[in-house]
Amino acid sequence: MADRSLRGSGIGFQSLESEDGVEFAERVEVAYDCPDGHTTILPFALEADVPDFWYCRCGSVAILRDVDDPVLPKERQQRSHWDMLLERRTLEELEEVLAERLGVLRARRAQQPVGV
Repeated sequence: MADRSLRGSGIGFQSLESEDGVEFAERVEVAYDCPDGHTTILPFALEADVPDFWYCRCGSVAILRDVDDPVLPKERQQRSHWDMLLERRTLEELEEVLAERLGVLRARRAQQPVGV
């Protein structure tokens, strides 16, 4: 039985596929410079659209090296819960919901015994 075991083959550790006949896409290395002094070098396919900015590992926006007018990302405004709520409902709708919920709470309070 020992002669039938798969000795010495690392099943799951290495691929049994070969790279014969595989043509890799031509690549170009692109450098991005961060305002904090970091440099990020990324490989892109030759025919890929290279973005003008990349987010650096420190969180800053790194700009593509040797670009005159880079297209930078738009800064997103921080929205509060109230802002998001106002995007979904008008003030009149919110007042209706508030009045409805207050009515439910008042009705529930009126049903409770006095000594509780």
